[in-house]
Amino acid sequence: MANDNDFEHWQQRYASDEYRFGTAPNAFLKSQAALLSKGQTALAIADGEGRNGVFMAEQGLDVLSLDFSPLAQEKARKLAATRGVTIRVEQADVVNWNYPDGVYDVVAAIFFQFAAPPEREKIFAGIKKTLKPGGLLLLEGYRPKQLEYKTGGPSQVENLYTREILERGFGDFASIDIREYDAEIHEGAGHGGMSALIDLVATK
Repeated sequence: MANDNDFEHWQQRYASDEYRFGTAPNAFLKSQAALLSKGQTALAIADGEGRNGVFMAEQGLDVLSLDFSPLAQEKARKLAATRGVTIRVEQADVVNWNYPDGVYDVVAAIFFQFAAPPEREKIFAGIKKTLKPGGLLLLEGYRPKQLEYKTGGPSQVENLYTREILERGFGDFASIDIREYDAEIHEGAGHGGMSALIDLVATK
């Protein structure tokens, strides 16, 4: 379980009224909107202030937004209300959350790279377990080259994604599409500028 120091870190991170990563959805997630269908169940992992969970709710999905910080979740509820949608929120340590078996049509896993490799493996196992057969995983993160750009993300190289890590994690899915590229991103104060990205679109 994450410790008290971690809890304080996340609470402080989200303490201001400003949305740290903005209120617009992640560009990769938005670009995959055509794959989302009204009425689907969706899980947004480490959803923070809710920008991605709220976006999926706007597409008509039934969304559970998971995060460790109650302050972030307060802001997620506010954002949903502003946008005229409803999301469910649950305070959870996403490493040790009890991922229910075969419940979700969609899992969005955007930039949760605070997890060291052993924790990441637990989260990946949870994602695989909780997706329905035929379920969709949309995952984006930073590649090791991001350490040169320093425009967001962790400073520990082992927390960053490579094609091999994602293939090892989800290579047994029915389909898997990985893209590696560099692009300018602008997501609030938290992520901004040229970034080394890796995207995964996978169907269980």
